[in-house]
Amino acid sequence: MNLALPFLLAYILDLLVGDPPSWPHPVRLLGRIIQYWESTLYQDRVMAGALFWLAVMGSTTVLIFGLLLLLALLPPSAGIALLIYFLYAGLATRSLHQESQKVEMALKRGDLEAARAALSMIVGRETANLSPEEMWRALIETVAENLADGVVAPMFFILTLGLPGLIFYKGVNTMDSMVGYKNYWYARFGKVAARLDDVLNLIPARLTALLMIPTVALLGLDWRGACRTLWRDRTHAASPNAGWPEAAMAGALRVRLGGPSTYFDRLVEKPFIGEALEPLDRRRYRRAIRVLYGTSLMMATLTLVGLQVSQAGVWGLLSLMR
Repeated sequence: MNLALPFLLAYILDLLVGDPPSWPHPVRLLGRIIQYWESTLYQDRVMAGALFWLAVMGSTTVLIFGLLLLLALLPPSAGIALLIYFLYAGLATRSLHQESQKVEMALKRGDLEAARAALSMIVGRETANLSPEEMWRALIETVAENLADGVVAPMFFILTLGLPGLIFYKGVNTMDSMVGYKNYWYARFGKVAARLDDVLNLIPARLTALLMIPTVALLGLDWRGACRTLWRDRTHAASPNAGWPEAAMAGALRVRLGGPSTYFDRLVEKPFIGEALEPLDRRRYRRAIRVLYGTSLMMATLTLVGLQVSQAGVWGLLSLMR
C-alpha cells in the first residue's frame, strides 16, 4: 500500500476540520497510558523515570503492532480509511491555529482574563499576570515551537518511518508534554522523557527553521532577517531545539521573543531572541499564522513527493529497506 495518497487525504482532512473535541483521538489514549504508568511507577528518581519511559513505549509498541495487524486483516477500503484517520490524527496544523486563535480573539475583545486562561492551555509559563504584549510574545513563541514538534516533526516521521514512526513519535512527544517539566515533581522523574524528546526533535526543529526561510521569502516577509536571527540566536533557548524555529520566526516578523518568564512560581532568566524592530501585536501574530500554514504546506509537499517517488508503504522510507 503506497502511503502517498492516504497521507495527502489525511493532510487535507487536518486542514479542513482540525481536531474536533468530540472525535476519538489516539493521543488521548496515549495520554491515559502515560497517566496509568505514572501513577504506577512514579518516584522522585531518574531511574524510575527511565522505567516509566520504557513501560509507556512498550505499551505504545504493542498498540503499533496491533494496529498494523488490524490494517492487514481489514478489507482494503476499511484498512485505508483507518490508515488515513490515524495519519490525520497525528497532524496538527489547523488545531495549532485554532488553539492559538482563542487567545487572539480574547485579546481582540479586550478580555485579558479569558486570553490568559486560553494561553495557559498551550504554554508552560504562568500567564496570570501577563500583559497583552507579553501574551502576544508567548503566543508567537508557541506557534513557532509547535510548528516544529506538532507540524513538521510528525510529517518527517511519516516520511521516514511511516505510521509506526508517527505513533512512536507522538508517544514520546506526549510524554514530554505531560512529565517533561523542570519542577519539584518532575525534575528527576521526567528527565529521560524530556531528553529523548529533544533527541527525536533534533532534525525536525532544524528542518523547520530551514523550511521557514523560503516560506518567509514567498510571503514577502523579512527572509534576510530570518536568516540573520537564526544564525545568531538559534541557541538562545533552554531547549536545544526550540531556539531554531523561534529565531527564524522572530527575524521574519522583526520582533523580539524570549526573555524572562515565570514557571512554577520561579522567574527564569532567558536570553532574548531577535530584535524589537516592530511591536508584538495582532498583526505580527497573523503573520506568524501565515508562516505556520506556508511552512506546513512546504513540508507536506516534500513528504508527499518523497512518498510518491519512493512508492513507500506503511513503514515509510524504512519499508524500502525490507
